Amino acid sequence: MAEDSALIVLQDIAKVYRMGDVEVHALAGVSLRIDAGEFVAVMGSSGSGKSTLMNVIGCLDRPTTGSYRLAGRDVARLGRDELARVRNQTLGFVFQSFNLLTRTSALENVELPMLYAGVGTRERHRRAEAALARVGLRERMHHHPNQMSGGQQQRVAIARAMVGEPALILADEPTGNLDSATSVEIMALFQELNRAGMTIILVTHEEDIAEYTARVVAMRDGHVLSDKPRTPVLARSAVSSPATEAG
Repeated sequence: MAEDSALIVLQDIAKVYRMGDVEVHALAGVSLRIDAGEFVAVMGSSGSGKSTLMNVIGCLDRPTTGSYRLAGRDVARLGRDELARVRNQTLGFVFQSFNLLTRTSALENVELPMLYAGVGTRERHRRAEAALARVGLRERMHHHPNQMSGGQQQRVAIARAMVGEPALILADEPTGNLDSATSVEIMALFQELNRAGMTIILVTHEEDIAEYTARVVAMRDGHVLSDKPRTPVLARSAVSSPATEAG
């Protein structure tokens, strides 16, 4: 692909943690390119380096050595405030534990990143309502997380991640707390977002979840063990699409 299609370019990334007198090499010379519009799974067992890689890509942690360019920008040259802006405006995060505020509604949870970005009240409401409708939660936008199932809570988290129209969504074990049927619904939603043009990187240790992605990067001991494209399994979802709800 053309160089300007590269969203992420990692070159010889190493991450070393010091624990007392011991050095732990969480990443050991990882080079990786991900183009805009890809849907990639990063797989590996505990300790493989996949979560550290996600933290580096998500600008939550800096590599010890190596270079990282995100949408053409050299991340190493960005200051703390600039990194915070990148996380808010360029990246969307989805976590295994949902990370929703329990005492606020689904709508308010989705509005939160826009509040930090200084988006006005009316525009925040409009965009949050549209995002919740897109994930099939139009009728539950005023419910609190404790009034929702795990799958519904994760859809709120996905709506929050995508409401700012980020260049990239990073999903860390997003189906880890869900049953099999609900996991398929969440993967169907990710596939829908990817077909609409969103770039998604998903960390998982579950092969059956990785099957829904179009590329699998397998890690072991801080190295990329393999990096292979694949024909994704089509996820079937019981969640109504916005077009169905509107009709």
